[in-house]
Amino acid sequence: MPKVGMEPMRRASLVRATIEELGRAQSLDVTVGQIAKTAGMSTALAHHYFGGKDQIFLAAMRHILTEYGAEVRQALARATTPRERAEAILKASFAKTGFAPGVVSAWMTLYAGARTNPQTKRLLTLYQSRLRSNLTHALRPISPTPEAHAEALAALIDGLYLRAALSDEGSSATALDTALGALNLLLKRDV
Repeated sequence: MPKVGMEPMRRASLVRATIEELGRAQSLDVTVGQIAKTAGMSTALAHHYFGGKDQIFLAAMRHILTEYGAEVRQALARATTPRERAEAILKASFAKTGFAPGVVSAWMTLYAGARTNPQTKRLLTLYQSRLRSNLTHALRPISPTPEAHAEALAALIDGLYLRAALSDEGSSATALDTALGALNLLLKRDV
């Protein structure tokens, strides 16, 4: 007989194990068996909870996006001006937690998988839409073209993240400095 209340804990354990295994493999080239073993459960139980590797990956990516969203909300709560709101989004986008090996591998897998997997594409589209929306809202009072600036900053965030994550010399701090510099340039140019 199954233990009541165990499902959420086991699902969470499988999500953490997926992120850990993605970091170890640096790709989605892991098996459900490896994930289950890291989580301390059987492969059959992992399949029972998620159905397959794609579903476990999507759950792991949703978890990463939820953590990122919480980081953005915390940063925005401390901001008092529109400019500070824009800077808060940039800072949350380059937080060190986003550069853990498993998180980096998950993001790379998300970008690559979005070309062929509709569910993965939907998740990426939701992230990008929310990022642009948050940036547009922050920039609206201080930019004559908030949508265009939000689009430019969102593309810059994605590009700088990928560059920093794939580079031996790159870092989240360097990426953040570049993004903040771009924000300054965009706002000075239009003032």
